[in-house]
Amino acid sequence: MKVLDPRGFGLVCATLAVVAGVTVAGCANRVEGVANPNATDLAAYKTAAASSSAAATSSRKAAAQTAAINENCGQFPNTTGVGVSKYNDFINAHDSNAADYASRRDDASATLDEAANKVEAGVNSASDSLPPDLVAKFTEYVSAARLLASETRKMTYTAPVGPLNDASKRVNDARNAVRDACPKR
Repeated sequence: MKVLDPRGFGLVCATLAVVAGVTVAGCANRVEGVANPNATDLAAYKTAAASSSAAATSSRKAAAQTAAINENCGQFPNTTGVGVSKYNDFINAHDSNAADYASRRDDASATLDEAANKVEAGVNSASDSLPPDLVAKFTEYVSAARLLASETRKMTYTAPVGPLNDASKRVNDARNAVRDACPKR
């Protein structure tokens, strides 16, 4: 019995493959022109893609805004409440000529500055996610708290209380404006 020669078998297979390729290439038809998409389908696709992209962007912006509002409004009462408490402690010490008057004054002014800094940092970290009207209300609180801290530091037993009272009213008004603008909890 004779075994197939691998070289001969490979040569036969290669020849058959070349003949088949030449036959298929010769039978193929070439279509003249340039491939273009269907204009109607393309326009519909572009409209759908733009609409989907706009909806996704709008959804992301809304989610970012909700998160920024919740974070800033959520921390606002606690952050500013400490300042109010320390300020009231200072007023009580002032009114009763308490021995720890100076330390309460310094503590109140430092706490008011700290609250203003925290509120400002929250607004800044929210970037453009907060609505402009709420940013304005937070910013007014920051300015008012810093003014009250400054007026508090100036207080002595003989200092006029008018500027302190005006600054205190401004802080209260600013706090109320923020609370009224924030979602109810």
